[in-house]
Order: sequence, then C-alpha cells, then structure tokens
Amino acid sequence: MAFESWQLGDIRITKIPEQDRIPGMKALLPDASPAAVAAIPWLRPHFVNEQGKLLASIHAFVVETPERYLLVDTCVGNDKPRSYAGWDRMQGPFLAMLEAGGYPAELIDTVLCTHMHVDHVGWNTRWLDGRWVPTFTNARYLFSRVEYQHWQAESQEGASEDGMDPGTVLADSVQPILDAGLADFVDAPFDVCPGVRLLPTPGHTPGHVSVELTSNGHSALITGDLMHHPCQIARPNWAASADEDQDQARLTRNAVLERSAGNGELLLGSHFATPTAGRIVRDGDSYRLVLE
Repeated sequence: MAFESWQLGDIRITKIPEQDRIPGMKALLPDASPAAVAAIPWLRPHFVNEQGKLLASIHAFVVETPERYLLVDTCVGNDKPRSYAGWDRMQGPFLAMLEAGGYPAELIDTVLCTHMHVDHVGWNTRWLDGRWVPTFTNARYLFSRVEYQHWQAESQEGASEDGMDPGTVLADSVQPILDAGLADFVDAPFDVCPGVRLLPTPGHTPGHVSVELTSNGHSALITGDLMHHPCQIARPNWAASADEDQDQARLTRNAVLERSAGNGELLLGSHFATPTAGRIVRDGDSYRLVLE
C-alpha cells in the first residue's frame, strides 16, 4: 500500500491506507452490477477489476495545516471483535503506516470523524492493559452532536455478540474518548481552524459531515460516506444499502456533485481506491471524475 499526497495551498493532505483495492461491494451498492458498471467506461482500470467488481479502500486522511495536524476518520482498528471476518480482531500496520508517512500518533492534535460507522471510528482507541484507551492522546476528538445522539439512541438496547451494532461500536470506539475527556461535540457547519470546515451532508447517517478544505484560492472536499464509490458520480441515484435515509443521501450526493463540478474543487473519496482524488466534471446529464 502506497501513500498518496496532495498539496492545497498551505494545506497538505496525505492518505493513510488500512486496506486498499478491496474487491466487491455488491451488498453495499446493489445497483452496481457488472453489466451496469460496464456502461461507465472511465471506471476502468482503477475502480473496477477485470471481473467487473468494484474496488474499494479503507483509509484515513491526515490534513496538515499551518496550525494543526488533523486526522479525518480512523478506519476499522486492531483487536476489535467484529462479525465481518475481514475486520474481526484485525492486526494491521495502520499506526506504523501513519508514522512512516511522517505523522506519529502523538503528533495528531485533532481527530475528525465524518460519522460513527464501524469503519470510521476504529482507531479512535486501541487495546492496552486490558481496556480500550484513546489512541491519539494529544488530540481533541470532534464528533457531530446530531450523529452521536442518533447512535446513542440506537444503542439503548446494548451491545450484541456480533460486534457491529451501535452499542458495541460506541462502547469500544467512542465512549473511551468521552471517559478520557477528549471529546468535543459540534454542530455543522463548524469551523475547525483556518481552512478546515465541517459541512453537514446528511443521508448516509443523520449527522454525517464532510470536510471542506480551503487555502490560497484552492479548495477540496473529503467526502466521508456521502458516496462510497466513483460509480455514484456517474449514477448519483444509486443508493447504498447502508444509507440510513436513501432519499436524503441522493439529494445530498447530487448537491455535492453539482457544487464540485461548479467550483472545480478537488474531491477526495473516503472509500475510493487508489487513485483517490480528482475533479468532478459534467458528463452529459451526469458527471465523471477526472483524476488528479
């Protein structure tokens, strides 16, 4: 797995991969059959394999500004019991990758979670001395207040044995941050620091946010899960099975694509396989991604 980096004025963005070029998203994007995907030729060779399966990635972004070292989303994490075999008690080199990219854990001063699904909060914590503790001890963790309240309500029945339910995820990846006094709940839109803003992009989850970056006349948007794969650029009405409100997710996705095509910003997909970023341009009555 290789690093990708982008310079945006005074802001540097670096992708830290946990898993890259993972084949198969059939359950997540049921409309994206091999035949349907074949009608979008620009997806090849980077985002679709030879069998027509969608390729995905799980990664974080480090956003380095003149004032901050921010980590956007924290992937799946190690040691966590999960029902999905590929994520169950993982033993991956994410922290070593982070350090190899020039960002040891102690350097991170801000953690931003676009939402609280299992593959976006995992490295919030790590297993140490028989308990879950914050991974980034020098950081403030910013969570959407709406997002947290939603999942707190969803988890009232408690954790189940499969390790994927909201109660379990909150217990092992969010509650330890609250217990350590490192959490800040914010309401989007929210200015994190100069050049970094959280934007409300609901639909996938009620409190989902994306991260807007601006510097010296340049702009970028880290999507979170407002889209999962570049095929949704060409087919923005293809909903993800994991979207809490599919109609709202479609509205949000279309609005973001129209915005991005209009302002020429760099779009960084939170699950886009390498290469991960590009510019949105109009393509007939839809859109396509021009790689950066």
